[in-house]
Formats: sequence, structure tokens, C-alpha cells
Amino acid sequence: MSLLGWVSFAPGRCPRRFFSYGTKILYQNSEAFQSKFFPPLQKAMLPPNSFQGKVAFITGGGTGLGKGMTTLLSSLGAQCVIASRKIDVLKTTAEQISSQTGNKVHAVQCDVRDPDRVHSAVSELISIAGLPDIVINNAAGNFISPTERLSSNAWKTITDIVLNGTAFVTLEIGKQLIKAQKGAAFLAITTIYAESGSGFVVPSASAKAGVEALNKSLAAEWGKYGIRFNVIQPGPIKTKGAFSRLDPTGAFEKEMIDRIPCGRLGTVEELANLAAFLCSDYASWINGAVIRFDGGEEVFISGEFNSLKKVMPLCEDNIMLASRIQSFKNMQRQH
Repeated sequence: MSLLGWVSFAPGRCPRRFFSYGTKILYQNSEAFQSKFFPPLQKAMLPPNSFQGKVAFITGGGTGLGKGMTTLLSSLGAQCVIASRKIDVLKTTAEQISSQTGNKVHAVQCDVRDPDRVHSAVSELISIAGLPDIVINNAAGNFISPTERLSSNAWKTITDIVLNGTAFVTLEIGKQLIKAQKGAAFLAITTIYAESGSGFVVPSASAKAGVEALNKSLAAEWGKYGIRFNVIQPGPIKTKGAFSRLDPTGAFEKEMIDRIPCGRLGTVEELANLAAFLCSDYASWINGAVIRFDGGEEVFISGEFNSLKKVMPLCEDNIMLASRIQSFKNMQRQH
């Protein structure tokens, strides 16, 4: 999916951008009016060299959010090692980021569902760069399906990647960190429906909830070893892979934007900044936190009466009308 090089404007509206999909042009984005108050900042938040001398291990680092987090950490001085099943994709990403940041990024093949392969990947990580200072459990899998259609294998596929994979990586690295008496920052990427649950993605919701319980539990237990654990729950963030598969026409995207108070989707760069902060020494007193990162979507869909925004949109005409009505009432009281 490639971005076309033109932008169209409607009077008084934000720009609309489009993706191409074969010979079709697909609707990409139409931010709500209020999004102008919440522009995404793309530059790095932390000072240069914030991770100089640090080693970061990122699962699912070849694409999407993992690639974005790796790019930022590498630009801030970290020696990054990325892992996933697809070694060709990893190597391409590693070369791209290395050429962009000037810091070497290493690619290690790993199927997080298999504890033996996790052990081998971690051994390779240690031989290449040493024990990590930062571990980001980002590898994930998901699909949308009515739950009554799910097979036991479908359930197992998602929970093996998300919950078991996170546990295998965390335990393999964590035990070695404890043995070496070395501290580290762990970060897990979940989702806002890990807390609320959600139909049609039940294996993912269940597994992500387990990931959050794992991280909060270890935050309490392993703090004594100098290891801390935090979680980010992203709302809708546009990445090529997820949106091309789940929303090729853009119809569902507009519905998402309508229920986000900030009026737009999140960006990979914003998530990367938050992830980098939580893994940095600036956040050394943040442990066991689950941070919602969704432009207010969760609180909007949770509020029973929040859909009343449709009754009377706030605009200049309504404000002027209300002011005139109040002035008329004041005049009646005076007479």
C-alpha cells in the first residue's frame, strides 16, 4: 500500500489523504475538526544519546510499531536487536534503520511460540550484544472472527504468540538478568480492549489481558532485582499491515475517528516516543504501570451518555443562538 502524492482540502476541514491499492484509490484519513488542537509531534522527545551504551531487544521489530520503536531507540544511541519469524523482513528493516541512524541493528530469527527457539535467539542476542537493558515484547497476532466460528487451533495460534510468546521471552531473559545481577526495563504492547474485553477478537483480548497480568505481577516480584515492567495500551494507530488487511476501504477507520475525542488516529512516532520514555532512566520510578494511549477512545465508548454529542454539535451558530436566547431572557426579567 503506497501513499499517493496529493492532498485535497474541503473548506474549513483538515486535509484528506489517500492510499493506493492496486488500481483503486482508498480513503485513508479524514481527521475531525478538533484534531487541529492535537497535532502529532514526529520528532524525538528524549535528548540525543539517551540510550548510548544500552542494548534493546524488540520482538516483532521488523514492521509496524516494532520498526518504529526500534528506529527511535537506534537514533538515540541504542544497539538494537530485532526478532521475528521472517528473517528476510528483519534483515531488510535492520539495514534500513542502520543506514538511517548510523547505529548497527542486528536481526535474529525467533518464533516466540517455541521456548527452545526463544532460548536460541536469546543466546544469539547475548553473543552479539550482551544482556539487554531494554526488552520490548511487541510480537503479536490477531484476526477478526465471530467467536462461535473459532477452532481450538485458531485460539491456540493467537494465545501462543501473544501470551506464551511474551512469557517465554520474559522468563528466558529475566532469569539470565537475575543471575547476572543486571537491571533492565521491560515493556509490553497490548491494547485498550485487554482491559474491557471485546467481541470478535476474543483470543487476542484474553491473551493481552494475560500479558498485562504477567507484567504487573513481575513488577511487584522482580523490582528487587532491578527489573521493572510497564505496559502501553495503544488505541488505533495506522500501520500498513494492520489497516490493509482489516480495513482496506477505510469505512471502519471513519467510525474509529468519530469515537476518538482527539479527532484523529495515533501515529507510530508518538507511540515510539512514549515507549522510549518508559524504557529510559527518566522513567525509573514507573513500574507496574498500564498506560492507555488512545486519544480518549476508551473513555468515550465507556460513557453511557457520550453519544449525546450528536444532539447539538458545538459550533459558532449554536453559541450565537444560545447567547441571543440568554440576552432575550435577561431583557424579559428587566421588564
